[in-house]
Amino acid sequence: MGNSVKILVFKNEVEALLLDEILTDKKIPHLLRSYHDSAYDGLWQLKSGWGHLEAEEEYREEIMSIYDEMSRQSSII
Repeated sequence: MGNSVKILVFKNEVEALLLDEILTDKKIPHLLRSYHDSAYDGLWQLKSGWGHLEAEEEYREEIMSIYDEMSRQSSII
């Protein structure tokens, strides 16, 4: 991955892993970064979110579209 940028911040691990699976299936290069720090026993995640997704800027619109659709689907259930 060339010049990756932060695309979005995840609320929780389930959300992160689901989007990771979808993007992998679609062969969209990306990287998940967890905010977990064992020194603080995960307290950082409570304040700042679970972590974030990085990808190249050219994929931002497609990733956000997938994320929005995924979020809509989960709110229906």
